[in-house]
Amino acid sequence: MESDLPVRLGVLGDPIEHSLSPQMQNAALESCGLKMRLARFAIGPKDLGRALKLFASLNFVGISLTVPDKIAVLNFLDEVDENAWAIGAVNAVRFRSGKLFGSNTDGAGISDAIRSGIFGAASLSQWPVLLLGAGGASRAIARQCALEGCPKLFLSNRTRERADKLGAEIAKVNEATTITVVDQESEPLRQALREARLVINATNVGLRADDRSLISREALTGEHFVYDTIYNPPRTALLAEAEAAGARFANGLTLLLYQGARSFELWFDRKAPIDVMRAALQM
Repeated sequence: MESDLPVRLGVLGDPIEHSLSPQMQNAALESCGLKMRLARFAIGPKDLGRALKLFASLNFVGISLTVPDKIAVLNFLDEVDENAWAIGAVNAVRFRSGKLFGSNTDGAGISDAIRSGIFGAASLSQWPVLLLGAGGASRAIARQCALEGCPKLFLSNRTRERADKLGAEIAKVNEATTITVVDQESEPLRQALREARLVINATNVGLRADDRSLISREALTGEHFVYDTIYNPPRTALLAEAEAAGARFANGLTLLLYQGARSFELWFDRKAPIDVMRAALQM
């Protein structure tokens, strides 16, 4: 793609250097003949308001948001769709006629990812799930689990209060889904893992090379399915532990793909060229 094309889309977060959104979305833009490109912006919550005003003045079409901006961005939007409002987090923003519209594609994206065949014929409705984290991505994933009828959802977060709050909110979505909050100490997690089949890491633990896995290989078995929403690095400490335990595992490239495709469709009101986007990610 021509490097002199104007930047009209962005992916915002801090850190952001690891993001593969540009190569995926720029391939999609080129495929559809859209003469613009997406770029990374290292922007945290304290600079988010000023950045959004600048992007609006530059006629941006939209932005994606990652850690730690998905919740903070709610303070700067003109409208938020019902799904994103219920989640309490936004990962995709559209600019229209000087106004900012927020949506969330993470929930549907994780559903698409699990259904894509990475763990065989699977869905979020099949197994008890252990979800690590209580931030923006976790909120979307937890809500999606409840919407799809996950039988039991274990929530674990470094700050117990945030997990308790998320659990209370998700319990209202589907009374048939049993919500249990567990501390990130070894024994409570081990107990949850005796029931959970699908483990999803939605924290940022694993982005750094020296991060230690939140779950040890001794707590995992060959019956577990382990999904890390982190995709860069492609093999996190958690996935290394899962492999050593004989569990089936996958990184977050599929989530990036499917939530990104849904964001593209929000921005341009047209079908995303998902095969092009998949090829750009070398999946």
